[in-house]
This record gives sequence, C-alpha cells and structure tokens, in this order.
Amino acid sequence: QVQLVESGGGLVQPGGSLRLSCAASGSGFSRNAPGWYRQAPGKQRELVAHITISGGTKYADSVKGRFTISRDNAKNTVYLQMNNLKPEDTAVYYCNNLFLPFTWGQGTQVTVSS
Repeated sequence: QVQLVESGGGLVQPGGSLRLSCAASGSGFSRNAPGWYRQAPGKQRELVAHITISGGTKYADSVKGRFTISRDNAKNTVYLQMNNLKPEDTAVYYCNNLFLPFTWGQGTQVTVSS
C-alpha cells in the first residue's frame, strides 16, 4: 500500500516562502497526475496545483504566480514551492494523485501570520 508523507510546513509571516515535499512509497506518482491540495478550517479540501499526465502544470487562480509544483521522479517526490504567502493560504496541505487517489496522508500545516 502506497504511503504519502508530506513535510515542510510551518509558521511563516505574510510575504514569506515555504517549500513542501511529498514522498510516496513505491511508484506512487508514476503514470499519474500528482497534485497538492489544502484544507482550511471549516472549508472543503481544494486542489491548488497539479502536474498533468503530459507533464504540464496547472494552478488554482488563488495561487497562480506564487506557487510552483514540481516533481523528482527518481525520488518519487513532489514539491510545492510557495512564495509571497498570504494569511488566506493557511491550511493543512496534502498531496495525492488526481486519478485513483491513495489513502490520504496526514498533511503538513502551513500557517501564515504576523
């Protein structure tokens, strides 16, 4: 069973940056479309960025121009570089495949506050 382990979250001031990592055991992300999701308190989980099957990237309007998703196939790891963070980015961040998703990991908490 594939396990997803997210890391890299923390407390950061508005305008700051964080880099999240998501490691999948086995061949978790191969031949799929890995993405980063987030869930803020009292809100539904939303997709913020993903890598398409063809290798392109797509972003939610709320993070476009600030977040960058990437992958390292050799390490079976997906990253999310987050710049110019805003308080509204505060959430628990998760990764998973868009198609046939695995069991969700524990996520990593990102808090943007002064």
